[in-house]
Amino acid sequence: MPNGIGHDGEADPMRRTTFRALAATALLLLLAGCGGESTPSASAKPSAVPSRSGGCADQARLTSSAAGKTVCLKRGGELRLTLDGTESRPWQPVRASGHALTAINAGLVLQPGDATAAYRAGATGTVQLTSSRPLCARPTTPGGVSCKGVQEFRVTVRIA
Repeated sequence: MPNGIGHDGEADPMRRTTFRALAATALLLLLAGCGGESTPSASAKPSAVPSRSGGCADQARLTSSAAGKTVCLKRGGELRLTLDGTESRPWQPVRASGHALTAINAGLVLQPGDATAAYRAGATGTVQLTSSRPLCARPTTPGGVSCKGVQEFRVTVRIA
């Protein structure tokens, strides 16, 4: 029975069950990996290095998990933002409202669909950092299913 066929010419039920379990597991892993980016956990926090005097941070590194949050940055501090997107669901360039943050070199964007930004806190005030991307991947075939949904990213940066 090394080929999985029993003496009666039928497939071995144990081998068929194992194959089905492996196929189901592979399908679940594939769906989990291809269903889009994972949603960050609610406990994910933006990374910020507090100043020596406490309160606002000297530096902050933000990702999409910071969406909807408020970050306090010390005047003169630096903020770096990286939004991981995909070629089919790209982030728009990050926009900053107001004039309290000055753009500095963010480095290279290595992956299509990513958006990066870096700022120095030049003045006290409040700034909104925003971006967006399609909620669904673009259809790969003409007439394919599409959606008009948009994922919004917004962070409030308070400079003190």
